[in-house]
Order: sequence, then C-alpha cells, then structure tokens
Amino acid sequence: MSHDANCIFCKIVDGKIPSMKLYETDKSYAFLDIGPCSPGHSLVIPKYHAAKMHELPDEYLQDILPIAKKVAIATGAPEYNILQNNGRLAHQVVDHVHFHVIPKPSSEQGLVVGWPSTQPPKEELQAVYERLQKNMRQ
Repeated sequence: MSHDANCIFCKIVDGKIPSMKLYETDKSYAFLDIGPCSPGHSLVIPKYHAAKMHELPDEYLQDILPIAKKVAIATGAPEYNILQNNGRLAHQVVDHVHFHVIPKPSSEQGLVVGWPSTQPPKEELQAVYERLQKNMRQ
C-alpha cells in the first residue's frame, strides 16, 4: 500500500492527527472536515496515498463512493455536492485523493459553484469526441 509519512491525510489514517471519524473500512476513511462549507461537510479518503484520482487503484475507488453515499444520507440534507479535485488548477489543496461530501441545507450554505460553459462549434466538439473515443480504447 502506498503511504506518505508527510501527508496530512496519511497522518489522519495512521491516528497521528486526530479526526472526527464517521466511517472506516480496510480501504477508506471518512471524517468531518475541520473547515466546513456547511454543517456535516465531510471527507472520504482512500487509505492508499495517491495525489490524483487516476493514480488510485480501482479497488479503492470502488470502496469510496458507497461511503460517500452513506455520509450524504447521514447528513439528512435533501441536496448535497460530492466534489473531487485533481491538481492545483482544479483547486486541489491536499495532494491525497479525497472526496468532499458537502450538504446543501439551504441556498446560503454549502458549496457555491459557477459553471462557465461554452458552445464550441460542432466541428470542434466532433474533434474532441473523436480524440476521447480513441484514448478510451487505449
């Protein structure tokens, strides 16, 4: 199993930094975020150290989403965000894969998201589609 002795999340998994544990399996660990966007904002992390999701073995990913679902249900919030960032440009601060479960109890609490969508020309969209299809087969 991959581990980084300098990683804050690895230290939490090891019990070297205290956390408010919500749920744990042999592959994952869920706990309350200490800087929450809303009450119940939690993190679900793999016990395997990987900076980005594509570096994480699939068996860890398979374990995480059902736990995120349990946490979302436990918050009792009718709406919520599941957020996962990869890299600084994507707003990742801690270089250990983690999924935020952010309850949205009201329009004033929780994650505020802007969605700067575009409408590319059909030819550009087709080129992106073909590139992704090709890369998916590799």
